[in-house]
Amino acid sequence: MEILGTTLRICVDDLDTSVAFYERLTGGRALRFERGGVSVAAVGAFLLMSGPEAELEVLRKVAATIAVRDVDEAYTVLTGSGAQVIAGPVPTPVGRNLIAVHPDGSVFEYVDRQGGTD
Repeated sequence: MEILGTTLRICVDDLDTSVAFYERLTGGRALRFERGGVSVAAVGAFLLMSGPEAELEVLRKVAATIAVRDVDEAYTVLTGSGAQVIAGPVPTPVGRNLIAVHPDGSVFEYVDRQGGTD
């Protein structure tokens, strides 16, 4: 499985203020979307999330988002290496994702850019 990059996940109280800061920091524009009652903005290597505390509490358990070429391949490698896939693969606004617990207890989201929902 080829890992293409990692995105840092940050829960914030004020998404608009945070987006402005991270856009200036990275020199890029935010891609915004809503997911399960949570407002999300992807800016460079940062994934900013804001919403109800109950939703954010779950999201905080995921250490990072790892970009891969193919989530199906990641699923095969992860499960064959002792990880437990607890969600997915499922479509997202920009591709597909899954959530996996590694044997050490770390939780990661794996994403690709294949077949996202519109």
